Amino acid sequence: MSDFNDFNNQQVAKLPKHLRQYIVEQHYEKYTPIDQAVWRYVMRQNYSYLKSVAFYPYIKGLQRAGLSIEYIPDLQSMNDNLGKIGWGAVTVDGFIPPAAFMEYQSYRVLVIAADIRQLNHIEYTPAPDIIHEGAGHAPIIADTDYNNYLSYFGSIGAKAMFSSKDFELYEAIRKLSIVKEAHGVDEEEIIAAEKNLKYISDNMGEPSEMALLGRLHWWTVEYGLIGTLENPKIYGAALLSSIGESATCMNSDVKKIWSDINTINYPYDITKTQPQLFVTETFQNLIDVLEAFADTMAFRRGGAESILKAMECKNPSTAVYSSGLQITGVFTDVGLDKADELTFIKTSGPSALAFAGKQLEGHGKDYHADGFSSPVGKLKRVEKPLENHNRIELELLGIIEGKRVELNFESGINLNGIVNNIIIKEDKIILIAFENCTVKEDNGNILFMPEWGNYDMAVGEKIVSVFNGAADKDAYEEIVFVSKAETRKTEYDDQTRQLHQLYQQIRHIRETATGYEELPAIFNELKTKYRTDWLSVLEILEIVYHNQLNATFEKELRIYLEMKSATEPDHTKLINDGLHIIANPVTQLITEED
Repeated sequence: MSDFNDFNNQQVAKLPKHLRQYIVEQHYEKYTPIDQAVWRYVMRQNYSYLKSVAFYPYIKGLQRAGLSIEYIPDLQSMNDNLGKIGWGAVTVDGFIPPAAFMEYQSYRVLVIAADIRQLNHIEYTPAPDIIHEGAGHAPIIADTDYNNYLSYFGSIGAKAMFSSKDFELYEAIRKLSIVKEAHGVDEEEIIAAEKNLKYISDNMGEPSEMALLGRLHWWTVEYGLIGTLENPKIYGAALLSSIGESATCMNSDVKKIWSDINTINYPYDITKTQPQLFVTETFQNLIDVLEAFADTMAFRRGGAESILKAMECKNPSTAVYSSGLQITGVFTDVGLDKADELTFIKTSGPSALAFAGKQLEGHGKDYHADGFSSPVGKLKRVEKPLENHNRIELELLGIIEGKRVELNFESGINLNGIVNNIIIKEDKIILIAFENCTVKEDNGNILFMPEWGNYDMAVGEKIVSVFNGAADKDAYEEIVFVSKAETRKTEYDDQTRQLHQLYQQIRHIRETATGYEELPAIFNELKTKYRTDWLSVLEILEIVYHNQLNATFEKELRIYLEMKSATEPDHTKLINDGLHIIANPVTQLITEED
């Protein structure tokens, strides 16, 4: 029995506690009739257009993911369907930190923003919404090769090192997405958020691992094409969910480039259409590119360079000794010899020790509340690394519980103390605890003094891996980055609520095939009170046209829409595309034959 709503989905049920904190209720009842109309419009356009330009499993994938053309999906239905292909879905509140987003992918769980874009952003929004994740990511999940790439990407991305600048960028992106989709926001506030994002984007400095992976994710998962340069198909979710850019991206002025490791050299701007897109022949090629980049990352390389990345992160990271011991904390100092090899590492503030992803008993962040430091390297005149010694060999070195010993490292670090405890895991010495201990460098610099308490010395010749976050995240009770930008709950005025009622009346008339006589009065009210609204009139025309109700009324509706199309450039394409769908209807759930 799960302690949270796992939707009876095995993948969701497996989510660890540190990821569950992002999950919010969908609150399906909060979707307004306009929200439902926006979903319906986008899905009908997608079905009409994307079946010729999307990667072939997309259309079938819509149904396999439990997505209807007519209604915003509910999470239970999506989980029932995604569960059949080994995936799940949860709803979150807007943008979440990239590392968490990646980790969800590694657990094969789609993260879906619970909100839906406003009608005036129906073609595209930089904010995550249920159209983007639901109609973009979910359908393509049905392809096995692709979902393997997605989950593998998540497992790599969850280990990527941040820079402090990345957190600033995340904050700026989240801020812009919130103000863009909030009702009644002053245009000046939006412009200010855009300027702030641009300033931060232009001053990021050397990109971090996460920044480079973010680019790879953007140009594949979000904006990827598959096939040939001459005839590519769309598989990227941002394109699949954007009825504007999914059409324009195929234009010849959008350059098509083969997807390879050089893709990471192309930054992106979430506020603009993309000047180039990347094409892969197969999803296996994407895995190969990801694997090549992963080989350059700190979690595979280790060493001094990787510890320096952790220091730049200024957030909890984990360093792994060659013995397997894992040190989690905020890394603040490092010792280097003349060859730039590590001599010691140090964390400040709450730290923890783990092995194989499980916290060592008695070595949580309460015990190591003030940080942790330890030498790295081999002992002088001892060929074998200390972690590879057995008990007899340790005794020959004088390392005996209850006895004082002096250890001299090749780096020049000297330790003198009484052995209190020796911890061995999988035949490796990983930790030796000392009482009454002094640790100092050969220049006299003191690293530890007896009055500071007991000393825990990590054992290991090298640091073989460094990755973002805690080794045992749940035990560490990882404090994730909490955004300063809070999402804004919409409060509708009376006039807007009346418009919602009109949309609901139109839907009821269409679905029940009753009340046709009410449509002229509804149209008159729309003309009088809601001159900027165009989608509701399209829905009325759809009903009148398909039921051949009144030729004169139909003509009046068409003239009204044609005038709006001619005088409102922002709505021209939307209205014309809507008229096309009325003439070429898409009215049912996608079938397997499609």
